[in-house]
Amino acid sequence: MIRNRIAGGSPFEDRLGYSRAVVQGDWCFVAGTTGADPESGDFPASARVQARNALDRIAKALTEAGFAMQDVVRATYILSDRSHIDDVAPELRATFGAIRPAATMIVAGLIDPAMKIEIEVTAFQG
Repeated sequence: MIRNRIAGGSPFEDRLGYSRAVVQGDWCFVAGTTGADPESGDFPASARVQARNALDRIAKALTEAGFAMQDVVRATYILSDRSHIDDVAPELRATFGAIRPAATMIVAGLIDPAMKIEIEVTAFQG
């Protein structure tokens, strides 16, 4: 079975040895994706804007892999602080409200203090 790797352009991909997404058969696994501004690379102060940026980057990787957000069956959300839940909820609901993937939300430290959310998804077409 052919494994297709999708690059996202992050400098961390080469440095840490990972792909933005990997397609294996009917599955697409999208790596944890943070909400840096796509132009500047800086992290917006708003957790909601970071969530939107991360979801947009995920949608782009899925599209490149031949998948869509509607194919997402699993999502993991990592927040740097539980106080961000209300900020990111509207973006998560707008994206996944009709799809309803199985999901987990974790509060944990992220590698840059400016990061407020990291999102990882798994998609399936079968």
